[in-house]
Amino acid sequence: MGYRIVVDRTKCQGIGACVGTAPDVFEIDREGKAVVIDAEGADDDTILAAAEACPLEAITLFDEEGEQAYP
Repeated sequence: MGYRIVVDRTKCQGIGACVGTAPDVFEIDREGKAVVIDAEGADDDTILAAAEACPLEAITLFDEEGEQAYP
């Protein structure tokens, strides 16, 4: 499918659950916030798991039609 991944930097506190789940997709930047480094760095199931792992729901996923897929 291929998600468009949006990290809400106002919600992100740099916990790193997303990085632990999908390290080829996310990293923590110098400001201590998650950023997307490669939206195609993992399969859709792994990207969804990374978004679900965020306790602050700072990651939003959109499907190919632009509809919100998570949360």
